[in-house]
Amino acid sequence: MLGRKSKLSRHNKRTIYKMRIRRVMIYASPVFAHATLKALDTLKVILNNFCIAATDAYWCVRNSILHRDLKLSSISKYMKDELKRFFDIAGSHLNALFSAAVY
Repeated sequence: MLGRKSKLSRHNKRTIYKMRIRRVMIYASPVFAHATLKALDTLKVILNNFCIAATDAYWCVRNSILHRDLKLSSISKYMKDELKRFFDIAGSHLNALFSAAVY
């Protein structure tokens, strides 16, 4: 469905990515805060392969250009933003034990 020869538009492919694939990464973002660089590199490769397949780009097109065209942030920036958001929500939680565990 997200492959090179798919009939979906780039906008629809991007929407599927943001709705399904990226949501799985949100659940794992607290775990990936302590992950090794090798694990994050694996996620970067997956994102880059998606960008290439979604745009049907040639091998010589830079990944940064694909990210810009699809309006996607990098994995590390996205995980950092989601982790910050997670701990902000956890810090202001009504449960005292939960909010105390953050600090």
